[in-house]
Amino acid sequence: MKNSNPALSFLAIITSVAILFSACKKLNESTELGGGLIPPVDNINTFETYLDVITDNKLFKDTTKVYYGDNLALGHIANDPEFGGTHANAYFNIGSPYFSGTSANSYYPFINKDSVIIDSVILSLSYTGYYGDTNSIETIHVFEIAQNPGFSDTTLYKYDTTDFQTVVPELGSKTFQVKALKDSILHIRKKDTTKLANVIRIPLQNQLGVRLASYDTSNTSNGGFRNDSIFKTLFKGLAIKADNSGNALTYISPADQSKTKLTVYFRVTKNGVKDTLLTDFYHQTHGQANVITRFQSNGWLSYLNNGLPSDDKVYLQSVPGSYASIKIPALDTFKNAVIHRAELVLNPLPSAQEAIFVQPLGLFLDRINANGDTASAFDTDMDLQPSGLDFTYNFSYFGGGLKSDSTYRFNVSKYVQDIITLKKPNQTLRLYAPVRAFVYSTRFARISQIYVTTEPAYGRVVLGGGNYAVPGKRLRLRVIYSKL
Repeated sequence: MKNSNPALSFLAIITSVAILFSACKKLNESTELGGGLIPPVDNINTFETYLDVITDNKLFKDTTKVYYGDNLALGHIANDPEFGGTHANAYFNIGSPYFSGTSANSYYPFINKDSVIIDSVILSLSYTGYYGDTNSIETIHVFEIAQNPGFSDTTLYKYDTTDFQTVVPELGSKTFQVKALKDSILHIRKKDTTKLANVIRIPLQNQLGVRLASYDTSNTSNGGFRNDSIFKTLFKGLAIKADNSGNALTYISPADQSKTKLTVYFRVTKNGVKDTLLTDFYHQTHGQANVITRFQSNGWLSYLNNGLPSDDKVYLQSVPGSYASIKIPALDTFKNAVIHRAELVLNPLPSAQEAIFVQPLGLFLDRINANGDTASAFDTDMDLQPSGLDFTYNFSYFGGGLKSDSTYRFNVSKYVQDIITLKKPNQTLRLYAPVRAFVYSTRFARISQIYVTTEPAYGRVVLGGGNYAVPGKRLRLRVIYSKL
């Protein structure tokens, strides 16, 4: 089934970015990045040329860390015919909303400890979208995270973190078809009928509810409802692990407390009156991880291992995945000129099952310094154009989203002008599809992070490389200039 975009469009994602629109005079080839001052190409005063580039496929050693509000990928892709397999597990802690920090004011959520009878325990996960085949059947298993130093709420974990230890047996499991997750679920309990959409509901073992009800509000090792710290020494959190089957990823939001919760339904007697109640536990603090493992195969693996310094195709897979290095040697000998427009033009190529494994929501371009530093050495002042002291950046000007002519384009005009005129270094560029990019501003002397997409492991694309057989499909630098 053809994939649909589970998130906002690329430009809409960047809510903190100032959007500037400027008129654009059409030239020999579509230019959609703005630039109303670009003169027409007449080959007398203004010229157009294309510079060859050298592209090389690289494995991306991502340092992006998972934040509290991030969506988490969950599931298994058995075999993308271009890139291979992917597996994703999710981890997050939970806590009670009734912690007070003092036993005198703490609230015991099960009302009367001596009469609690557990009816059922349900884990609900807020479903936000998918990537892959919606006909895929996925199975996920819920475990308790083991009590060891490997998982905590004081550490931000990277996507390439190894899986955390869990306690056996499992607490529960769920098998579902991805395309059915948007359907409303009818929930009836004690004359109360509700419909829930975009929620994965997983029945868990009643014994978990019995265990939670056994905690108290005392300042002892069993005082789980005195404060969050004691609670996490008793219950570390939940691990949601996917089977090694299926062909899709689903995305969940642990921080969405309206839908993600662990609910314990119970009966209790107080003052001789029996009642049926429920209590909820939420993901309220840091303490989350998304372990995403890639299994390189097919075309991507062959290009990673071909040993060639220049590739005719570029394989881009969203973080954690791949990147391409781009070198433009011709800029070193380009004669002095006024650069009206310089843009990298990227052409997607047809690829196997591209209707299922769709393109990334956005691409990003930055630079690698002379030391090969790919963590914090990128200067945004060249072409990202800081919008002001709020350190936001103008993506509509810079580029990175798929254009109406089915190309990706990046405006690097100032970067090219400074190389030609000011003899600034002609550095290697890095092209990739991150969740967040960390970019350095010399003007503000600080590193800022900006969101490029909203989902990890969402999207892949095969592009024509610098020496692709069809010249019009090559990754190349288009330059509009006037001679001096």
